[in-house]
Amino acid sequence: MTRPDLETLALLVAVAEEGSIGRVAAQSGLSQPSVSRRLAALERRLGVRLLARSTRGSDLTPEGQLVVDWASELLDAADTFSSSVESLRAEHRVGLQVAASLTVAEYLAPLWLVALQRRLPELRASLAVANSAEVVERVRHRAVDLGFVEGPTVPRDLGRQRVGDDALVVVVSPDHRWSRRRAVSPAELADGVALVREPGSGTRETLELALERHGHRLRPALELPSSSAVRAAALTGAGAAVLSGLAVAAEVASGRLVRVVVRDLDLTRPLHAVWRRGEKPTGPATALLAIARQPR
Repeated sequence: MTRPDLETLALLVAVAEEGSIGRVAAQSGLSQPSVSRRLAALERRLGVRLLARSTRGSDLTPEGQLVVDWASELLDAADTFSSSVESLRAEHRVGLQVAASLTVAEYLAPLWLVALQRRLPELRASLAVANSAEVVERVRHRAVDLGFVEGPTVPRDLGRQRVGDDALVVVVSPDHRWSRRRAVSPAELADGVALVREPGSGTRETLELALERHGHRLRPALELPSSSAVRAAALTGAGAAVLSGLAVAAEVASGRLVRVVVRDLDLTRPLHAVWRRGEKPTGPATALLAIARQPR
């Protein structure tokens, strides 16, 4: 036996409630003969007489009452299914998952997301924080809709768009031996002095490539997993921190950290939005990308 048509089952339940095929036909926008034919076809398909028709209307047979009870449960389940799918679709339409490397996540992405929320008040957005290498993996594995990374290179298998630039700076505490020097050389920075982020971070990659262009290999004094940890270590005088200027702006302004010039070393790095190649951002992700590209 083929599965019954849900719309016809709904007509049967309505007839049970109204007691009249004519009233159900009027309510559903169908003709009375059309409703009668559909119910007769259902009876033939089930092999059970469902209605006892008379001049007074249509009454359920005992078998028909059982079928109506089962049909009501089936229709309730179908309604639950439909509403659940609609909720899922609505969540997909208004949801946005973003991952950003640490500097972007701490100093830029929150401002972008606030601006996006003003444009799309019903939007539910989430921001995950990771280093650039981890952001790339989340994008590749569809864990997020859009990623933001900092660093000179972006894997070729990702779509990308440059959204701005960031400059790394070298800072030391006021009692560090470099605090009164006019400038230091790239070789001095490379030689066991720098407090740096962990491998995989855009900050670390930018510094290493800049030093390699001068023929030097980085030998860190200390590797730490966050900008906050690197900044805290620099405040103790442990070494020269290499961080985004955004991460130490307050400390430099207050004099708690002193900026050091490194001769001929370009520490500017691009900031990129990234996504899965061949799947350009759509909907809220497109709006966020436009906000991120606006001049700061």
